[in-house]
Amino acid sequence: MSGAHACGEARRLWLKQAGALAGASLLPLPVMPAAEVSIVHALPRLALVIGNANYGQAPLNNPANDARAFAKELQRVGFRLSLRLEASRQQMSEAIDAFCGELARSRGVGIFYYAGHGAQLAWRNYLIPVDARLDKLADLQTKTIELNSLLAGLKQAKNPMNIIILDACRDNPFGTRLPIEQPGLSQFDAPPGSLLAYATAPGNTASDGDGANGLYTESLLREMKVPETRIEDVFKRVRLAVRRSSEGLQIPWESTSLDDDFFFLPPQELRRKSEIELERLFNEELALWQEIRLAKEPAHLEEYLRRYPSGKFSELAQFRLDRLLKAGGEKAIVIQEARDNPFSKGSARVDTQFKVGECWRYREIDLYTRLELRRFSNCVSAITEGEVHFNDGSLVTDLLGNFIKRPPGWHYTGAQFYIQEYALGKRWSTRFRVLTPNGFDSETEFDFRVIEREQITVPAGTFTAFRVEGDGWGRSPRGVVKLRVVYWIAPEIKRVLASDTKRSHFNGRVLNNERLELTAYTQFQQNGDGGPGPACASGHGCREWQEQGDEVTRSR
Repeated sequence: MSGAHACGEARRLWLKQAGALAGASLLPLPVMPAAEVSIVHALPRLALVIGNANYGQAPLNNPANDARAFAKELQRVGFRLSLRLEASRQQMSEAIDAFCGELARSRGVGIFYYAGHGAQLAWRNYLIPVDARLDKLADLQTKTIELNSLLAGLKQAKNPMNIIILDACRDNPFGTRLPIEQPGLSQFDAPPGSLLAYATAPGNTASDGDGANGLYTESLLREMKVPETRIEDVFKRVRLAVRRSSEGLQIPWESTSLDDDFFFLPPQELRRKSEIELERLFNEELALWQEIRLAKEPAHLEEYLRRYPSGKFSELAQFRLDRLLKAGGEKAIVIQEARDNPFSKGSARVDTQFKVGECWRYREIDLYTRLELRRFSNCVSAITEGEVHFNDGSLVTDLLGNFIKRPPGWHYTGAQFYIQEYALGKRWSTRFRVLTPNGFDSETEFDFRVIEREQITVPAGTFTAFRVEGDGWGRSPRGVVKLRVVYWIAPEIKRVLASDTKRSHFNGRVLNNERLELTAYTQFQQNGDGGPGPACASGHGCREWQEQGDEVTRSR
């Protein structure tokens, strides 16, 4: 069967199943709050745009063009603007002070955009004026503008939302005269109520562009014109476009702590979609995902991500796209390690290199009675393309740990509880169906957010982990329930460390509140001689786990 024919068959199958479930007599969802445009769109819009190109030591081509073009677009969408070109340190400092003061008075939405040279030193970021004469690295502290001074001014302004865009990761501004600790900018976590965007990932450099604008700003100018697009989706599309244009040599990066959505061009109609309309839109997205989820060509996944940058399967699509591009020879840049960075909790990708024989052992407890409900083990028995089979195939997950199949024969239509890369403030959603042998199908939706990076102790040990919180609902022929999930995941451990799951009626009555926690594990990693070696933990050491091997086998 050809790939195209197989995709067509898959699409028809899932459309049939989606239609069957949509037509089933499922109980309706309770009335949810209207999806309104945030009140921030009724607030004043203010922007400070700075473009520096005419440096005596290392001139640039496009920052002034970029600043003028971006300023023009901001004015078009209603921003009151201050534009500074070829600014000295004094001019930059005065402009920033005036900008923060105006935000404090107006309590408006602020955008700060900077194009020009930037540098980092000891984890601090510096924006370089055109009159800076830098003879040594220490001059950065006295002859430039430190990013922290801008962030402090914005914090003092106490306005509800700020967007900071730094196209400031060009090549070394010192040329060959002075060595630098690390190229580009250092990773920062966005302050509360803000989004911080870099033209490329921390610790890397960005292209100044061959045309009238830099590669990053050129993409930003295009995407911000798309009506009714959330600000985070604008930057996701920019990231995809820049990555593909640069063949992975430049990948934009963002950190967000926004609680409200922002649109350059907000929706004109404030109307909550009906349940039938939402169901239809989800069926369309699900059908497309089932058609392209095993795609061998990047173009199909790119098309999905452009259409659904924050879709119910976008994290899964991004993960598969990354694998395809790497297999095709892309040498994508990586984010600078931020282990000792005082301004960021860092970001991390999970380990997806599973090996047959690895095992993770769990216990489940009732959080009210503290009674242990069960113990079980998941051991890798086989690995196929994109799938991990546990316990002789009774449990199947993707490489990120999301269920594909679980006992007693339940099949999942693309859950994305777990994702590839975690960073403070990251948000995503999932909606999926569980298809059962007896036709007792269900549907679940969650909104997730990375809340903190913290230490957690479970029986298997103490780990530094990301804490993720999710709220949602589940619906089946029996009724509708409210769901709350909190889980902890450490990048070096291939399965979740702990998770708390609470199910309740919408009237508040709790149905169950349970915790799952890791008690022991065996993972294989490279040892000193280059061969695979075990990494074990059981609360009492590897030896106990190995002695429990027979018990683990029986529990499977």
